[in-house]
Amino acid sequence: MNEKPLTSLSGYVLLLVAIVCLFSSTAVAWANLNVFVAALLFLTAIVLFIGITVINPNEAVVCTFFGDYVGTMKQNGLRWVNPLYSKKKISLRARNLNGQTIKVNDKMGNPIEIAAVVVWQVSDTAKALFDVDNYQTFVQIQSEAAVRFLTSSHAYDNMEDEHETVTLRDNTGQINKFLEQELDERLSQAGVRVMEARISHLAYAPEIAGAMLQRQQATAVVSARKQIVEGAVGMVEMALARLAEKDVVQLDEERKAAMVSNLLVVLCGEKSVSPVVNAGTLYN
Repeated sequence: MNEKPLTSLSGYVLLLVAIVCLFSSTAVAWANLNVFVAALLFLTAIVLFIGITVINPNEAVVCTFFGDYVGTMKQNGLRWVNPLYSKKKISLRARNLNGQTIKVNDKMGNPIEIAAVVVWQVSDTAKALFDVDNYQTFVQIQSEAAVRFLTSSHAYDNMEDEHETVTLRDNTGQINKFLEQELDERLSQAGVRVMEARISHLAYAPEIAGAMLQRQQATAVVSARKQIVEGAVGMVEMALARLAEKDVVQLDEERKAAMVSNLLVVLCGEKSVSPVVNAGTLYN
């Protein structure tokens, strides 16, 4: 069911007419002029009062006539419609849904804790009221389902799969975009528009947090040592090349190996190396 506009009359004029009818009926009854006219004026005033409704900014009134959807009024102010219409107000303001932290397994099967914040508003009042049972509960449940689906479709990080291009931790912008698209598809049937969706909490579950922290530290150490070794090898190559170019000293293979070993120890060692003067020879 799609929303359709409902034309309404200005309530200020009809409110004035209702007040006039009410006072007129009182005056006629007080003067004992005509009981029928007094009753007719009184009933007219009551009907006019019933048809008047107040619509606040960013608010709509959905009208039905004996179970049949008539339309939605969105004009602000004092409005008047058929008094036989059943009227239900619905807010069009933006709302925040602060999702609870849930535990879900990511694509690699690791349990993680995740939560999301969703900013949404009603865009189609007819769908919100008539296509779902309770649109607010529907938004809450579908938001949690979308977060679970997103988590199970992506890895927390790419430690286990180097080819994983989009991860929950490293690609926050893309993940938030995917979440918005998933929520739009799920909530469109309830007449709800998602204005913004973002991950508000992301962490490993407590039972594996310690192990994953050690793994991340080990990965960082290995990466750092790899950079150090690559730099040290480059410096050794440069030192040997410069010695050969300047013809400072002639080194055979054994002396080159000893020099490379010493340079790598100095360059790759975690602590400062104490120099030792070798007064002997490498050869017996």
